[in-house]
Amino acid sequence: MATTDPIAEFLTTLRNAIAVHKDAITIPHSKVREAIAKLLHQEGYINDVKVLSSAAGQSSMLQVELKYAPNGAAIIQGIRRISRPGQRIYSSTGRLHKVLGGVGMSVVSTSAGLMTDQDARDQGIGGEVLFKIW
Repeated sequence: MATTDPIAEFLTTLRNAIAVHKDAITIPHSKVREAIAKLLHQEGYINDVKVLSSAAGQSSMLQVELKYAPNGAAIIQGIRRISRPGQRIYSSTGRLHKVLGGVGMSVVSTSAGLMTDQDARDQGIGGEVLFKIW
């Protein structure tokens, strides 16, 4: 079934899996979801990302392994969607603020691809603020 907002669906699945302490989630593959998952892996919020091949005629899946601290607490404490299909939120370089004083990060869709708010500030480019994570 087609979804109106695949990014929000991915973030909600991630949020729900963390709430019940799942080890991994499997979601339908898309380039945007894969790019977000790889960025979260690069920043240390998740353990691993794998693209699972499928049989002919079926779409591939994306497996995301979640990350927990040694005491069992989730590394991801919160996720908040900012820009959505009904209301796009764009920000210039000067208006990209730190999340919780630098504890979290924003994911920004720029002309150079998906990147963190810090990378966007360093490169001097703005874009659409997709979500915040801490």
